[in-house]
Amino acid sequence: FSLYKGLTAVYTGIIPKMAIRFLTFESYREGLQRVVGPAPDGAEYSTSVNFTAGLASGLTEAIVIVTPAEVCKIRMQAQYNSMMDPSQLARRKYKNVFQTAVLIAREEGISALYKGIVPTMLRQGCNQAVNFTMYNIFKKKVLAMQKKKELDHYQSLILGGVSGGFGPMVNNPLDVVKTRMQKQVIKSGSEPKYKGIVQSIGLIAKEEGTMALWKGITPRLMRIVPGQAITFMTYEAVSGTLIKKGFFVS
Repeated sequence: FSLYKGLTAVYTGIIPKMAIRFLTFESYREGLQRVVGPAPDGAEYSTSVNFTAGLASGLTEAIVIVTPAEVCKIRMQAQYNSMMDPSQLARRKYKNVFQTAVLIAREEGISALYKGIVPTMLRQGCNQAVNFTMYNIFKKKVLAMQKKKELDHYQSLILGGVSGGFGPMVNNPLDVVKTRMQKQVIKSGSEPKYKGIVQSIGLIAKEEGTMALWKGITPRLMRIVPGQAITFMTYEAVSGTLIKKGFFVS
C-alpha cells in the first residue's frame, strides 16, 4: 500500500480539477472566439483561441485547486513510514489530505499550501495549452478525413492519449522544480534551498546534471497519457449525450 501514499490528495483534487479545467476551457473559448470573430478557415474555433483558452484554464486550475492538492500529496508521499507496520502507520505525521492541509497551514502558514505556485501555474498552463490545441487539431483532421461530425469513442481515446503526451515532454523541468519547492519544509529563520524557477533549475543542473531536470518523465507519461485518453473519451461521450438530450446547445 506504500505505492498508494497520497491517494486521498489525488482523488480529492482530480474531480474539481477536471470540472474546473473543462468548464473554464469552454467558457474562455466561447468568449475569446466572440471577441476575435469567426475563425479564418471556417472552423468553429481557431487554433489560437484553443491554445489561449487551454492556457487560461490551466492557470485557473493551478490557482484554485492543483497547487494546494499537490503540496499535500507530495508531503504525504515524501514522509517515511512503513504501511505494513501498524506502529509506524499510527505515528505518521500526515494522514490524509484534509489533516495534512490543516497541519501545514497551522505550522507554516496558509501560504505554505501555495509553495511552488509559479512553476505549477506554468506547468498546468503549458500542459493544457498544448493538450487542448493538439487534441482539437487532431480531431479536426480526423473528422475531415472521415467526413463525420463526431469522433467514435475509440478515436477520442487515442487522440486524447497522444495529445496528452506532448505537454509533459516539454515542461518536465518545471515539474521537477515544483516538486522540490513543495517538498522542502522551511523552518522559521532558515533560508530555503530552492527559491525560484530560474535559481532552482540552475542549482539542480549544477548539482545533479542537466538530465536531472527530466527525472520522473517515464512514470509521469505512464500516468498522464492514459489519464488524458480516458478523460477526453469520457468528456466527448458525456457532453455529446447531454447536447443530444437538449441540456446544452452545441
